[in-house]
Amino acid sequence: MKTGVLCIHGFTGGPFEVEPFADFLIEQTDWIVEIPTLPGHGEKLALKRITAESWMMEAELTLKRLKKSADRIIIVGFSMGGLIAMYLAMRYKVDRLVLLSAAAKYISPVQMFKEVQEAVKDAVSGKITENALFHLYEYKLTNTPISSTVEFLRVVKMVEPYYDKIKVPVCIVQGEKDGIVPVSAADFIYDHIGSEEKYLIRSEKGKHLICYSEDSEDWFSEVFAFMNKGLE
Repeated sequence: MKTGVLCIHGFTGGPFEVEPFADFLIEQTDWIVEIPTLPGHGEKLALKRITAESWMMEAELTLKRLKKSADRIIIVGFSMGGLIAMYLAMRYKVDRLVLLSAAAKYISPVQMFKEVQEAVKDAVSGKITENALFHLYEYKLTNTPISSTVEFLRVVKMVEPYYDKIKVPVCIVQGEKDGIVPVSAADFIYDHIGSEEKYLIRSEKGKHLICYSEDSEDWFSEVFAFMNKGLE
């Protein structure tokens, strides 16, 4: 039985957001791991006139391709990618679902700017090289049109009424120090999703880019055990 894993990155991000976990899976298994780049995303953001539907369609097309070469499918979604993962799990037969920092609650500009402010303090004290987040947000803030933020919110709204329709086993991972998706988002998903088999893992040191958290190797192993269930 061949396992295929679809990893979906977040809003204004790219495959790099999930690559540490994808690399971990590739090292441990012979699974097929796919990370599509959603339209308008990647190294250079070009989000004008890009719709929520086009992001979902790209993920859906990759899933359909994966289904042709794998008979067991796991979807891993990060941030907005977590919502797209839930949408796909509603519409297709999927074996397992992994949600990383899933953006069930809106990205808070206030929290985002707090992280940027912290990064600025680091810059003043000469630590900026350690804080890649600053460069990331500085770029995002200047390259994200308001219209695409509206499209992101449409993704949230498209999925929200159907949480109880999702029955696939799910593992939710949330960073306790996430400055973008509130920690309560993970509890919200856990409480409302229709899955009977569901797990919630909290990363004490995890910020929003959860795959880069200091304790990532701990939760990588836990999630991997969840993904392996049914294969023993």
